[in-house]
Amino acid sequence: MYFVVKHGDVSCAKMARGSKKGGQTKKVAKAGVKKQKGYLYFIDKHGDISCAKMVRGGKKKKSRRR
Repeated sequence: MYFVVKHGDVSCAKMARGSKKGGQTKKVAKAGVKKQKGYLYFIDKHGDISCAKMVRGGKKKKSRRR
């Protein structure tokens, strides 16, 4: 699996499958992407770095009043 790490570089790691453990991450390329807060960065099917706005939603938690 290829992914964009915190510092904007591309790394890869072997995915965990069933009872098998995943592997250590290994830096593949130095991309130097400046990440913006609220966006998800990923490698698309063409091998380019893409981003999408993160969806923040879901049910609100009920507060417990006593």
